[in-house]
Amino acid sequence: MGLFWKKEDRTGTGAGRSFGRTYDKEKTKPAIRCSICNGEQVAGFLDKRSGHFEEVTLIREPRDLDNFKKLYGITEDIEKIY
Repeated sequence: MGLFWKKEDRTGTGAGRSFGRTYDKEKTKPAIRCSICNGEQVAGFLDKRSGHFEEVTLIREPRDLDNFKKLYGITEDIEKIY
């Protein structure tokens, strides 16, 4: 993955991206890691057993969170971790 995104890649429709990705619901849960220093938010998955957070996407605007939820089929509220 490059440093810069093409506009169509941020919407999840660009090259190499497809809707309908899955995650292991028994081992991981969706979460948003928030920085208390600068307010940066990263969406990803939290391993229920080890507590390890796997980053998936940076949340810059509400549309990014909506695309993350649509990409993985998440309908419930996502926990925020500080």
